[in-house]
Amino acid sequence: MDTPEVSTWVRSGERWAPDADSTLTEVRWVRVTDRADIIVVGERLGLPVDVLERAGTRSVPGGRIRPHLEHLKDGGVHLTAPTLSYRQSTDDVLTGEVTCVVLDGVVLTAETGVAGILDRMAERLTEPQTTLDHLTGGVLSALWASLVQAASEVEGSLGDAVTKLEDAVFASSHDAPVERIYALKREIAEARRALVPLGAELPELVIGPDDTAPADAWVRRLVSAVDRLDRRFDAHDDLLADMLSAHLALISVRQNDTIRRISAWAAIVAMPTLIASVYGMNFQHMPELAAIWGYPAAMTLMAGVSIVLYRMFRRSGWL
Repeated sequence: MDTPEVSTWVRSGERWAPDADSTLTEVRWVRVTDRADIIVVGERLGLPVDVLERAGTRSVPGGRIRPHLEHLKDGGVHLTAPTLSYRQSTDDVLTGEVTCVVLDGVVLTAETGVAGILDRMAERLTEPQTTLDHLTGGVLSALWASLVQAASEVEGSLGDAVTKLEDAVFASSHDAPVERIYALKREIAEARRALVPLGAELPELVIGPDDTAPADAWVRRLVSAVDRLDRRFDAHDDLLADMLSAHLALISVRQNDTIRRISAWAAIVAMPTLIASVYGMNFQHMPELAAIWGYPAAMTLMAGVSIVLYRMFRRSGWL
């Protein structure tokens, strides 16, 4: 069996730093590359295997990411949270997953996807922490702040994509952006599905043993940030719905304009056709047939009626 790739961080004073050999610390952050390695590494660190195995069965590999928060025995926590990232070239929202197990002063984490949440955590932990969670000395607060920061960047990118699409909808071109509107609405829905659990699960993460509400200021700030992001996503979704309605209205107006033009030209062509069909009946008692001026008079009548109709339609805006 291959040895799992592990990165260990320890807290020194007010900062965290990589130190794979240190055991003289109250809290250690151990980062593994594969979620399946959490049990192996945890067993090596002396953590209870039965608790690790029970926590590891909460996520279904290959299935839809399901956020989960569970308080383990002895004050431990098992957390599974979705991650968000954005692919600029295709306007796609990509989701991943962070798994975190806090047990006996050890924080085990693993990440799937391309969001790089654990890298963001490492950057935050190297800086002085002013808002530390009491359970892990800053690891969980840094994790949650990184998740919210990534979601905020996705929201900003989606907002830019919605603005560009809005310009395209009201441009003079006749391209049909309906597919793009629905695609962005789908990506926003995907982002909201991953974002909403962050605000719902966060207070439960630090709730007291007597079910008291969390008092940490960093919890309140992050919950407020999640709520703001959700409202922005909702505003983007509403704007896309309005754009779709406006686009369909523009299509209806263009279709009506085309139908009016076709109807006007059909009426102009119909009048000379009607006159010509009367003379095509070949009745004998038609006085104009024997007159020298009959043919010029008929042609003049056709042209005159067509000109009058054309001017009427132009004045009414049909042509």
